[in-house]
Amino acid sequence: MDWEFGSALNGNIAVMGEIHPQCTRDFTVAIGFGEGDHAALSSTLGALSTPFAKHLTRFVEQWHRAATPQELAVNSQDEGRLLQISHNVILTHEDKTYSGAFIASASIPWGYSKSDEDLGGYHLVWTRDMVQSATALLACGRVDTARRALVYLACTQKADGGFAQNFWIDGTPYWTGIQLDEVAFPIILAWRLWKLNGLGKFDVFPFVERAAGFLVRYAPVTQQERWEENAGYSPSTLAAVIAGLICAAELAQAHGSPELGTFLEEQADWIEDHLEAWTVTNNGVLHPEVKRHYMRVRPPECGEPYAHDGCGREMVRLANQPPGAQVDFEAREIVDGGFLELVRYGIRRADDPLIVDTLKVIDHVLKVDTPQGPCWRRYNHDGYGQREDGGPFQGFGKGHAWPLLTGERAHYELAAGNDISGLIGTIEKFASEGGMLPEQIWDEPDKAGLVLGGPAGSAMPLVWAHAEYLKLLRSAYQGYVFDRIEAVANRYSKPCETCKLEVFKLRRPIKRLRAGYKLRVIAQKHFRVAWTADDWKTAATVESMSVGHAGSFADLETDAKQTGKLSFTLFWPEENRWEGRNFDVQIDASE
Repeated sequence: MDWEFGSALNGNIAVMGEIHPQCTRDFTVAIGFGEGDHAALSSTLGALSTPFAKHLTRFVEQWHRAATPQELAVNSQDEGRLLQISHNVILTHEDKTYSGAFIASASIPWGYSKSDEDLGGYHLVWTRDMVQSATALLACGRVDTARRALVYLACTQKADGGFAQNFWIDGTPYWTGIQLDEVAFPIILAWRLWKLNGLGKFDVFPFVERAAGFLVRYAPVTQQERWEENAGYSPSTLAAVIAGLICAAELAQAHGSPELGTFLEEQADWIEDHLEAWTVTNNGVLHPEVKRHYMRVRPPECGEPYAHDGCGREMVRLANQPPGAQVDFEAREIVDGGFLELVRYGIRRADDPLIVDTLKVIDHVLKVDTPQGPCWRRYNHDGYGQREDGGPFQGFGKGHAWPLLTGERAHYELAAGNDISGLIGTIEKFASEGGMLPEQIWDEPDKAGLVLGGPAGSAMPLVWAHAEYLKLLRSAYQGYVFDRIEAVANRYSKPCETCKLEVFKLRRPIKRLRAGYKLRVIAQKHFRVAWTADDWKTAATVESMSVGHAGSFADLETDAKQTGKLSFTLFWPEENRWEGRNFDVQIDASE
């Protein structure tokens, strides 16, 4: 019997040869792919031109090059099985045409319910997920791979220093929301590589300076927080921004820009000093014993960027809710675990009373116990997940628990000095039979083929989850959180004595200032500020100072005993015009 092999391309079969087993039982099969018959044929014959033994040797060498660091297996509970799989999962999600481009997943959430015309899926680049992948590979000692990722990000950075919400591997934007953490994370990756002397010949400073400038212009209000749904003041986003600014400041100092370095440090200090005022409720309703805790996100005030209709009431509108369900909630009613990022980077201590109290709230409303161990949902009333009847998400559903959040909790417990071996084992048990970590698990009694603790129908594998697991093993191996940034931890290990700063921007004008605080006016271009503290009976002028891509700033000083209001206006020398309006800032008595 003859065997015929071919290549089906565009409906055509290109016959490559026939096998006659009566003549020989030793043969080589070569398969080539291409955009047409010619390309497939060229690929196939090119492969045949090299002896099979040489192909085999090269194949084995490539796998050795990608060897998993077995020393990290010492803290695994499955003898390193998921370690090896996770390492390989991340490596396979780097594109082979656009070197350094790591997608979020090759899967499509609930793909079995989608048509071929549906472009939705995770086969896109999110800088957040991609930096998680690159950092996990750094945890595995793969400096060169992480550098490729950074170079790729530098090539996709927008002229204003930001990044699209996500984009195809060729850099074409897909969704276009602004997420400040997705701008901060590449800075942190650059800093990590710099500290490891892993940048090679890549001049990273222009890239970092542009990204830091974007954070200065847009922070602290993000158009979308890390769950890509709501605008406002997000603890997880602000944690990344603070860390990113401090990393950028260190790089600026090292690259001969001390003025910029100091400016960026002060920007980070300003945000850190306002964290509790911006993101904490003092009148919580979710736990009978806890009134003060972090919220998932505090919406923008009226007049601030991205403020929505009905602003001023601190209401959050949740996405993906079933028809007829409640969609508007008070900000104090919605929590997530994003505040733990403050501990991860060193901005807050693990034993900070506010962190500890918020954990009580999180465990009360988001924790789910499964046969594999504990897991946590993203936030209460989340609608992104399998429907109540077990059917696929179709614009609405119910959010279920995410294994990567068990990893985030484990990192916190390590920072708190607790044993995390059980949580490591829990993550390993969440993996599928083939070792894939899902985006979500089914966290209810068995239903419609879904098993408690088993994968739900969302993305699998979620590369971010595999990255979190790898970093967790590295953290356990070295005895402290791998993502911790010492420059950040050292700066905020004690209360800041010089953080008496308030920032005014035209896109975020403030109305009040505490006496003794410095009012910093920031704009994108050079300006002159004329100001008065006595209703224009006397006035002073200050020229702004340029800080490159971060823009230009001028400081107005106040006295600790000063009251009344501070009024000012701006003159734009490049356009030879005044702003045409005054700004008033009330000075409150110092506490």
